[in-house]
Amino acid sequence: MREFNVTGICIPCEHYMVDVSDKVNQIIAMVEKGRYFTINRARQYGKTTTLSLLEKSLPKEYTVIKTSFEGIDDKVFETPQGFCQGLLRICSKYFNERNLPGSEVWVDSSVITFDMLDAFLSKVCKNEKIVLMIDEVDKTSNNLIFLKFLGLLRDKFLKKKDGLGATFHSVILCGVYDIKNLKMKMVQAGTHQLQDGEKRLNSPWNIAADFKVDMSFSATEIATMLNEYEKEHKTGMDIEAISKGVRTYTNGYPYLVSRLCQMIDEDLNKDWTLKGLQEATKLILVEQSTLFDDLIAKRLLG
Repeated sequence: MREFNVTGICIPCEHYMVDVSDKVNQIIAMVEKGRYFTINRARQYGKTTTLSLLEKSLPKEYTVIKTSFEGIDDKVFETPQGFCQGLLRICSKYFNERNLPGSEVWVDSSVITFDMLDAFLSKVCKNEKIVLMIDEVDKTSNNLIFLKFLGLLRDKFLKKKDGLGATFHSVILCGVYDIKNLKMKMVQAGTHQLQDGEKRLNSPWNIAADFKVDMSFSATEIATMLNEYEKEHKTGMDIEAISKGVRTYTNGYPYLVSRLCQMIDEDLNKDWTLKGLQEATKLILVEQSTLFDDLIAKRLLG
């Protein structure tokens, strides 16, 4: 029996999920155009789940590498050699974990500088449509080594536009903050992080296309999830009314949508009425929530 999920990635066979195929199709259209972009939304806004759905939905002509630097040894970011070899290990691991061919392509111990990485990427991306997805990019966005990597991707992207070499077909960075503002972080972090006292004022990701996909859930989209629930539980709820109510109370924030539904299902004896929806909202407002704490802190800090 499926359930509503508010922790971690959502899995269709285990969880009730909103049909976001329209959103995914909009992102696929950006990938097909070779866009480099950032999906930046607040915490628990469905970013990781969206990346997972995108990974599974892209046409077979694309080779996807979906990864994250979260939990990676900090030594990876101490030297160019550590980063280059770490990146290649991460890419190789991606294929191995999924039993996909291609892991051996990413094993090259000779790649120890960014110039070598530049040449390596030109080689492996030639005649291939490789899509690189990096989740939780905020974890590394103020690290000079990672910023240099983004600068490398930017330069290769621009050269590709001029017909001067190959690189990733599309790159998607996923995080809470807009990566285009990295130049601000670099200045605020202090020049002690920069080599030879240099001050870089240009963002290494100023090539990014605007991401205009609305990641919030509309009442119509929420109804797709409730329809699936109703098929299994037959509560007799007024799906249209409840969907509109959930949208009104949550403004379509994915975590809050799922949490409201979870509370009605698990804590309010499946009271799928407007009264039940109001009671669930009251419970959410008084419960301890790391999400609320985070949002409030950000509002107070401006």
